[in-house]
Amino acid sequence: MMNQVLVLGGRGHIGRGVVSDLITHTPAQITITGRTAQAARDLKGYPTERVQFTVLDLADQAGVERAIAASHLVIHCAGPFRYRDDFVLKTCIEQGVHYLDVSDDRNFTRTALGYQNAAQAAGVTAIVNTGVFPGISNSMARQGVEQLDVPEAIHLRYGVAGSGGAGDAVMQTTFLTIQHPFKVWLEGQWQEVKPYTGRELVEFPHPFGRVGVYWFDMPESFTLAETFPVQTVTLKFGTLPDLYNHLTWMVANSFPTAIIRQPGVIQVLSQVSRVMTRISDRFSGTGVALRVEVKGQKAGKLAHYCATFTHPDAATATGMGTGCIAQYILSGELNQPGVWTVEQAYPTSLFEQALQIRGVSIHQCWLQV
Repeated sequence: MMNQVLVLGGRGHIGRGVVSDLITHTPAQITITGRTAQAARDLKGYPTERVQFTVLDLADQAGVERAIAASHLVIHCAGPFRYRDDFVLKTCIEQGVHYLDVSDDRNFTRTALGYQNAAQAAGVTAIVNTGVFPGISNSMARQGVEQLDVPEAIHLRYGVAGSGGAGDAVMQTTFLTIQHPFKVWLEGQWQEVKPYTGRELVEFPHPFGRVGVYWFDMPESFTLAETFPVQTVTLKFGTLPDLYNHLTWMVANSFPTAIIRQPGVIQVLSQVSRVMTRISDRFSGTGVALRVEVKGQKAGKLAHYCATFTHPDAATATGMGTGCIAQYILSGELNQPGVWTVEQAYPTSLFEQALQIRGVSIHQCWLQV
């Protein structure tokens, strides 16, 4: 069994979720990176015989190369991925090291998938967009597609309470994502939509209830369309309390584009959001809810499949989604050289087994057509 794991960005909220899952469900020896020695304080509570810290800045390419060479698996958690390049993945392929990331950016995903042939030739299994959404959501979509004889449409709806337990990188990602129109696969063609428009009320399981969701640009909206023979893939996202939805809508649709595209403005918006959610998290919690619907035909009749997933902390759920896949790569049960998205490389049988081990389940049902 391979057991040397390098977690880039392992100090962040998402990275800590990944590390915690690895400690619980694998025998991995884990190296966490941070830009300063002071960051080692965050290792308190981890078993020192299994977790170590090393100072590493991603701008130090020679240092990154050395750290990757000493690993069997690299897990890239250092977002926002809108600002990241392909150096880590490229280096992993060159050195024959398996790779996972928690990326959630369309352009980053496109670039990564372009290394498919190189990774296959190197025998490297690389899976992008692991986590909760994208990640667990992709596996839920595959799970639904496999229930139908002819899948025709996939509808993804996500809800997050407060901050979702996330840090500044995730906050920045939200404000970066709502800056540009993007294309979605509707009725067999690519159509452009504006972010944070098309409000819809969706019923999620308790304790979420009804949540307002909006068009949101995430890579699974195009990877699912390219992976499965469906005519439509829609993806919408929203938050609790609903006040945050309205504030985000204002930023996306009322602020001058030239202003919100400035890095300094993004930083300020993220910091203000962090202050607000520190207060509201006490009341809303930091959970995540996913609702995936797949429509099509089964046994010659119209069918409407629905699956839901909830977790009390979104950052922990993200760590779980990544940790599940890491578990099987380390054990050798998941060995598929190439660069893949979750729905392409991760069998439903392993997905369901991993969640069962963690005491988590997907609620599945058929809705009336």
